[in-house]
Order: sequence, then C-alpha cells, then structure tokens
Amino acid sequence: MEWLEAHGICVCAAAGWLDIAMIVVLCAMLMSGYPVAFSLAGTALIFAVLGLSFGVFDPGFLAPFPQRIFGAVANTTLIAVPVFILMGAILEKSKIAEELLDGMAKLFGRLRGGLGFSVTVVGALLAASTGIVGATVVAMGLLSLPTMLRRNYDPAFAAGSIAAAGTLGQIIPPSIALILLGDVISNAYQKAQLEQGVFAPETVSVGDLFAGALIPGLMLVGFYLAYQIFVAATRPAAAPAIPAEEIGPRAEAWKSALKTLPAPLLLIVAVLGSILAGAATPTEAASVGAVGALLIAGARLAPKGAGLLGRPAVFAAAAAIVGLIALTSFLDLRLGRAAPAPIERVGIILAFLLCAIIPWGALASLHRLAREKALAPIVDQTARVTTMVFTILIGAALFSLVFRGLGGDETVERALAAAPGGVVGAVIAVMLVMFLLGFFLDFIEITFVVVPLVAPALLAMGVSPVWLGVMMAVNLQTSFLTPPFGFALFYLRGVAPPEVKTTHIYRGAIPFIAIQLVMLGVLAAFPGLATWLPRVLYQ
Repeated sequence: MEWLEAHGICVCAAAGWLDIAMIVVLCAMLMSGYPVAFSLAGTALIFAVLGLSFGVFDPGFLAPFPQRIFGAVANTTLIAVPVFILMGAILEKSKIAEELLDGMAKLFGRLRGGLGFSVTVVGALLAASTGIVGATVVAMGLLSLPTMLRRNYDPAFAAGSIAAAGTLGQIIPPSIALILLGDVISNAYQKAQLEQGVFAPETVSVGDLFAGALIPGLMLVGFYLAYQIFVAATRPAAAPAIPAEEIGPRAEAWKSALKTLPAPLLLIVAVLGSILAGAATPTEAASVGAVGALLIAGARLAPKGAGLLGRPAVFAAAAAIVGLIALTSFLDLRLGRAAPAPIERVGIILAFLLCAIIPWGALASLHRLAREKALAPIVDQTARVTTMVFTILIGAALFSLVFRGLGGDETVERALAAAPGGVVGAVIAVMLVMFLLGFFLDFIEITFVVVPLVAPALLAMGVSPVWLGVMMAVNLQTSFLTPPFGFALFYLRGVAPPEVKTTHIYRGAIPFIAIQLVMLGVLAAFPGLATWLPRVLYQ
C-alpha cells in the first residue's frame, strides 16, 4: 500500500480493480496447470488478504463458508451426482457399452453409414444411462473407431461421429452437467428474485432442467443422424456398408439387438421417467438407476447355474423392484396409519418381502463384479470423480464469497447491463465467454465458477431459468468439440489408433460443431423447445 502511494497510485482506485484482478489471476493459475480446486481457494485467500489490507473487504463475508460446505454435503440434489457416477461406472466397466455397440453395428451395418448411425444411437443411450462425457468418448473410441477404420470409413468422419456422440452426455438427461447446472441455476434464480423484492420466490428444480433439455437433446441426435445420412448418400466411399455375409442373417442381428437393448432402455425409462413424472427426485431416481445398473451387470456376468449367487438371484431382485413399483402405483403403503384397509396390509407385508429380496440380487451382482475384477475399478472411479466434484465445489464457494465481498456482483451486473443489445447482447456475451472458457476448463469448473457470477444478473433481466440452463448446457457441449482444445477431442486422441491423425479428428469435428451452433440458434429463436415440456409436466 505504501509502495502504491509512493508511486502516485490511488489506493482506492487499485482496490476497485481487485474483483477483476481476481478473475485474471484465477485464469492465469488455471492456465499454469494448477489444480482447479486449489486455484479457486488459493486465489480467494490471496485476494481476501489484499482486500483486508486495502480496507475494502469485510471479513464477515467469510462467515457463511462453513455453512456453505455443510450445505453442499447435505444437499439432497447433489447427492445424486456420486450415485449417477456410480451408475455410469458400473455400465462402463461391465462391458455393457461394448455389447450395445456390437448389437447396433449388426443391426445398422448393412446400410451405408450404418456404423456411424450405431455410434450415434449408442452415444445417446449411454448419455441417458451415464451422463459422463469422458467415459463415453473413451469407450466408443476404443470399441468403434478401429472397427470403422477396418471397414474403410473416412477417418475424419469416423472420429467426428464418435467425438460428437460422446458429448451427448452433456445435454441428454440424466446428465451430471444438468444436475450441477440445475442446482446452481436454482440458487441464482432465488437470489435474483430476492434482490428484486420477491420474498416468496419461485423455484427451479433439476427435474425442470431435465425436462427442458430432453427435446433439444433428441433434436440434436436427429441432426447428427441427418448429417450422417447425407454423407452416406453423397460420399459413399466415406461410409461404406458392411457386406451382408460378414454380419450374418438379419434375424440374428435382431436377436442380438433384442438381447442387449431392453435392459438399458428399461433403466433409462425407470430413471428418467420417474423424474419427469414427478414420482421420484433425481436422488431417488439415481439410486434406482445404480441398483438397476448393478443388476444388469450381474445378469450379464453371472454364469448359468451359479447357485444362490447366480442369475436367479439377479432376476428375482429385478422382479422385486418391478413388483414394488406396481404396488406403490396401486396401493397406499404408508406406515403408521390408524386403520389401513385389509388389502393395503397385505400390500405392506408383500412390500417388506420384496424389499428383502433386492439385497440378495445386489450381493450376487457385487460378487460377480468382484470375481471379474471390475468392482475395484468401479469404486475407484466413483470415488475419484466424486472427490473432484465436491472439492471444486468447496473451492468455488470460497471464491464466490470473496468475489462478492470485493464487489464482483455489481461489476458483473454493470458489465452485462452495458452490453449492446440489452438482454440479447448480455446473453450472447455470456455464451461467448462460456464457449471460450470451455476450451480450457471442464464443465464442472465453469458451472461452479462462472454460472453463479452471471446467472443472477441475467435472470434479473427476465431470462427464463430453464431456457438459460439448457442454452448453457448446449454451449458447453459445443466447446467440448471445438479445436484445438476441445476436451472430447483430447479424450479421443488418447485412445485413437496411430493412423488417425489429430488433423483427422479436428476436421471430423467441424461439421458437428456447425450442427450444434445451429441447435443453439434454433433454441435461441424458439425458447419454447426448452420451456414447453416443463410447463406441461409441472404447471
């Protein structure tokens, strides 16, 4: 401070730039390769000390930090994150994705571009089952890319199809990105309403965001398939058909598809359908999904005639879950009532018996996963990703408190209000910043750092919270694909064969980037694509 005064620099003026300098220093630390969580917390502490030195930071802003940590851990919505991660890890490590790709390849392989179609369809199914981008890209890169190259597919077309299909996990529910975005958008929406004097604020749930993202996600799958059909029709050499004699009879292809498809589809319907129907919260649906994925893995891995821990246990547990759903649909099974009807008493007893069967199937599935040496990798991946998410969340909470204490909220609001074009200009500016940050940061960091800073100001301008959340999700998905730093491209480069050059991957991604930009434009022009289904379901 004395140095600043000695050089004729106003301390108050320097202190007024601390919030902007805080963002600049954070970006510099992230570019230097420091871990995101520690960069967030470290930057916050440094600028808290500087703010205290300049007398422009009230330490009272740090008082809510312990409650923020406790609130993050106790947040029932965020509990869904590790459970969905577990569900995705089970499906990945038990080779269910491999079976899906093989079944779809046999089904579509006779068509020109058929392997591309199968990659897109399986990418959508895995997105709806796992919601994890990196795992999907790596799995399909390992399984599909060598096959497509052996069938003389154009390397750029093959690589682009796989990278684009892998990013569908960003937008198709139940996406981890949508869960995190939903929680942040909900808090920002309540804050914006309170600042406007609305003391009975409306709420936005993760279910709203799931419903809002469903139609745009399915449209994006349709756009991908339309482009692949166009390539197959105009450039047959880039996407040749597989000779029928190599695939086998069509009846065998349908038999293989009917063997592999029903279980994942049933899982998707159970998880996503229960959320959209309002029958379960995302956390409850995630637990059902994790148990369902465990039973699917157990049924796939358990040999016939394995005794008490074989397939009969798994099938009995699956039947018990279906029975419980049926019972709760038709009977009131609440305990503690004075005089339940006789049929309801029978239903309660039967529900207890069915609940006792489910652990039997779960133990059988865990036993098979352990025997196949898949259980340890599943637990390890779940623990690593969950720890990363919540550590970043804690660092972001400290960063946002210090940033707010330095007046960062007002700076962001003034910047967005001054953007040319009013609300439209402010939205475009935010989308552009998020798109550029997507080159360098994962969606988790952007969600926890950028969205809490800009969302309250945008929502105070009257922007729909569901539409804004879906736009942000599609935008981040686009940045995942954009050269030279798109994360999906890095994931694919790490598992691609040597004959696939980086230029092939970049060139193949460009048409799909254009498709996603068109999707952003369509969504901006027709907000009802994101807001219609939540309104119909919940209002």
